[in-house]
Parts: sequence; structure tokens; C-alpha cells
Amino acid sequence: MGANRYVHMMFAAGGLILAFLLVQTGDWLWTFVSKARPPDLYINLGGIIIAGLIAIALWRNERVFGLASEVTNELKKVTWPTRKETSAATIVVIITVLIAAVILWLFDLFWMKLTGLIYG
Repeated sequence: MGANRYVHMMFAAGGLILAFLLVQTGDWLWTFVSKARPPDLYINLGGIIIAGLIAIALWRNERVFGLASEVTNELKKVTWPTRKETSAATIVVIITVLIAAVILWLFDLFWMKLTGLIYG
């Protein structure tokens, strides 16, 4: 697999997710059209084959594979925040949300009193 192992795993995971979605959609469509329980073999086999063909076609497409490789290369360059930085940013967000909530509450209180004077 080498350097592109994450790209290969991405295509495999995408194929499995697509197979699951196709099986669920096929089951729903079959029961929607015929009102009867579909044969599981047909639905499962059809979903797996279609998803496998799509995953292989995308995996063999040089443009798509190249884009996926570029994404993994860019993600390797990302510097993720430390636990301390994440905690500090979370506290800042919580305080900002609380301040915004108080300001909106004050505006709501003001407009409630003003409309009460006008219409009351």
C-alpha cells in the first residue's frame, strides 16, 4: 500500500458506506413500489455490486485518486491544537455565547416593554 494507504482505505470505506446506503435505499424502494418484503439476496447483492463498481471506477480514475492523494498530503501538514488550546478556545466560545445571550435577552426585554406601552 505504501504512502497512499489512507487513500486506499478512504476508497474502501466509501465503498462500504455506499453499499450500505444502496442496500437501504433499494429495500425502501422495493417496499414502496411493490408493498412486499424484497428478497434480501437481490437487494444486498445489487447494492454491494453497484457500490463496488463505483468505488473501483473512482479508485482507478487518475484525477479522483490524485485529488484524494492531495487531500491526505494537505492533512499531514495540519497542526492540530493541543488540549490546553482547545480548552481555552472552548471557554472563550462559552463566554461569548453567554454574553450574546444576555444582550439578546436585554433587547427582547426592551422591545417587550416598548410594544407593551404601544399596544397595551
